[in-house]
Amino acid sequence: MGDDEAVLAANRTFYGAFEARDMDAMSDLWEHSDRAACVHPGWGSLAGWGAISASWFALFQNGENLQFIITNERVAVEGDVAWVSCDENILADEVGGTVAAMNVFVRHPDRWRLVVHHGSSVAERRR
Repeated sequence: MGDDEAVLAANRTFYGAFEARDMDAMSDLWEHSDRAACVHPGWGSLAGWGAISASWFALFQNGENLQFIITNERVAVEGDVAWVSCDENILADEVGGTVAAMNVFVRHPDRWRLVVHHGSSVAERRR
């Protein structure tokens, strides 16, 4: 598997863990360091794995079923850093919508690990 395919597979693992509310899979994917960063739509910036893991734990406790349909997925790899930009089209029990996301991965000896996730809600267009 080439780097592009491996990074896209890691990106899909991220959304699979999110849909399944699987904290173990989410923890396995992320880099556990102080340089890790995360911005959930509507949240402030989170820095470091401790704060990020607490955010995933809280999100997974709400019990809402989410399904992600990922579109406009683009990958770029430069050495040991890769990023995926995509649109998260979210179907949920209560509300859905689109989030524009940027996921940054770093190469580790065993696999690509997520080090940055940034999601911004896409405003609805008015006609």
